[in-house]
Amino acid sequence: MGKIDTITKDYMKKNSIFADAFNYFIYNGKQVIKPENLQELDTTEIAIPFGNGNEVAVQKFRDLLKAAILMRDDNAAYLILGVENESDVKYAEPVKTGLYDFLQYSKQVQQTAGKHRKAKDRKGHEDGEFLSGFYKEDKLTPVITLVILFGSRKWDGPRSLQEMMSTQDSDILKCVADYKINLIEPATLGADDLEKFHSNLRAVLGFIKYSNSGEELDDFLSNESGLEKLDVEAARVIKACTNTDIRIDEKAEVVDVCKAVREMNEKAAEKAAEKARLETLRDTIKNAMDSLKIGAEEAMHILKIGKEDQEILMKMISGTCEN
Repeated sequence: MGKIDTITKDYMKKNSIFADAFNYFIYNGKQVIKPENLQELDTTEIAIPFGNGNEVAVQKFRDLLKAAILMRDDNAAYLILGVENESDVKYAEPVKTGLYDFLQYSKQVQQTAGKHRKAKDRKGHEDGEFLSGFYKEDKLTPVITLVILFGSRKWDGPRSLQEMMSTQDSDILKCVADYKINLIEPATLGADDLEKFHSNLRAVLGFIKYSNSGEELDDFLSNESGLEKLDVEAARVIKACTNTDIRIDEKAEVVDVCKAVREMNEKAAEKAAEKARLETLRDTIKNAMDSLKIGAEEAMHILKIGKEDQEILMKMISGTCEN
């Protein structure tokens, strides 16, 4: 697992962030899924295809999987929620997430069948029910997988299984079962969308969205108060996913990202100014060398170049310095 994958997984693992993502996507920001009603599940998906033979087990590992209990109108609803964090566009995502979901459904069928076999409650059920282990009255718990793109580019990959097919013949596709991915991509989130997030996920996704536009990022930094005291875990995501050189004190609990970015920009400006100064000196030295037909050391002596600059300038003149 890569560094970005590890950082985003640790971040999304927090119930408050996990719930916020699904509340945005499913309920348009309404706080229906409560963090305290989430229970982490084993992310290992193991299933054996239906049948009574000795088939080989299929094993896959999700990023995150949690069980959720929803209370609406005094009725309990149960969901299984999964998150797949992507640092870049994955062009086989519909197959990947579809496999995870159906492995989970297959697991549920097997568990239900196991309960029936243990209870030996065949009476009143048809042969087909007994052989499959899944009875007419049995139901599956809905599985919803949410793909979150932790990158600023737009998702230009397929969003459904049918989009991946080698033919787009409508007569054929109407017979092909489809599977659509649920996707959050920062690039397409508007200001109104960001306001529907109630955790620091808003600050993270907004920073990623505007990370390639200096002016828009400055505006976002000025208006997003959550960035002034951002959790270290969230700051790590921003740093890793946007390649922004934010200084993070690992002993601290929060980071002032606005201040960190300002300091980073100031250092970059100072570095650029120093580079321009040295390049000007280099050009002046070269002109003196050409005009007076002298060497670099003599030219620097005549121009009274300080000792601290001489070594760097010698490398620049000889072409061995990156600066």
